Amino acid sequence: MCQVAINIPEEVLYDTCMNRIEAEQMVKRATALYCYVNHHVSIGYCAEIAGMSEEDFMLFLGQNKVSVFNYDADELQEDFDNA
Repeated sequence: MCQVAINIPEEVLYDTCMNRIEAEQMVKRATALYCYVNHHVSIGYCAEIAGMSEEDFMLFLGQNKVSVFNYDADELQEDFDNA
């Protein structure tokens, strides 16, 4: 698995009342959400990026007003085939 590092100023963590673990979780989820919305990878891979189960990731999508039916028929079939 590839690791990517980003620098977040300590002041941002302080101002947002986040600790490092929460910031890491937020970045993973934001990356997964971006990948899903832009059709880069399947919902399963996005869930893995986010560190969530597929079911939890689908709930996360709903909380962010993103439909799980964001794929065309071919992409949806590919997800079913890979499940």
